[in-house]
Amino acid sequence: MKILAVTACPTGIAHTYMAAEKLTEAALNHGHMIKVETQGAMGIENEIIPEDIEEADVAILAVDIAVDGEDRFSGLRVIKVSVSEAIRHPEVVIAQLGQE
Repeated sequence: MKILAVTACPTGIAHTYMAAEKLTEAALNHGHMIKVETQGAMGIENEIIPEDIEEADVAILAVDIAVDGEDRFSGLRVIKVSVSEAIRHPEVVIAQLGQE
């Protein structure tokens, strides 16, 4: 499965990047491909481009604030969770992708 994710917290520092790391680790542990865009204090990093969206199966928004470009994912199944959920329970978030 090809997963896209966006992480963003109110301060855009530690938790944004911790969530990205945890989701990446969990996805890879399950044999999935993942690209995570962070929207933090440093701006947008590892930006998801249209080609990424065309190839993706699902998107995860692990966010506690409004993010730039959420509408990019309108044609994909989107799972929205809090940043803390992505940090504390990344395996559960990844497991949700197989449901529905």
